[in-house]
Amino acid sequence: MLYGVCFLIGGLALAALDQLIKIWATTYLMPIGSAPLVPGFVELRYVLNDGMAFSMLSGRRWLLIAVTGAVLLVVALVLLFRKMPRLERIVWMLILGGGLGNLIDRVRTGVVVDYLNFQFMEFPVFNFADICVCTGVGLLILSLVLDLVHERRNASEKAPGKGDTTDADA
Repeated sequence: MLYGVCFLIGGLALAALDQLIKIWATTYLMPIGSAPLVPGFVELRYVLNDGMAFSMLSGRRWLLIAVTGAVLLVVALVLLFRKMPRLERIVWMLILGGGLGNLIDRVRTGVVVDYLNFQFMEFPVFNFADICVCTGVGLLILSLVLDLVHERRNASEKAPGKGDTTDADA
């Protein structure tokens, strides 16, 4: 459980970092709207989003708060009480930190502050919390696929008739 507490604290630290970046974005970007970060590639653009990814469920603040809060409670309990490999703990820590960062915005102001905009493609403006959640989910999917491949490889190596010689064959 102590190990889980460390990763829970890591998630809280990610949420705190997200909030600090959003304070910076509100203080410095809101007055100017946008500024180039890597010209022609990425710009900093101040945007408020009252929905979730791609503005889905826009205007459903309390539903988003309730669902996100419930999911994050489960994630925190998983981190605290479930035995798992370190990579899986990192995955859940990233999801917890990112989800909590955006949840704080929704509870406090009703909208999420976004500030990263790809200029070379059509993509919604996003933030550090979104990066944490997406990275966590991506690593979770990768971990599940690698576990499946590993299990199948082990099962095929243990399957009878794979190069086995027995007395009956002689």
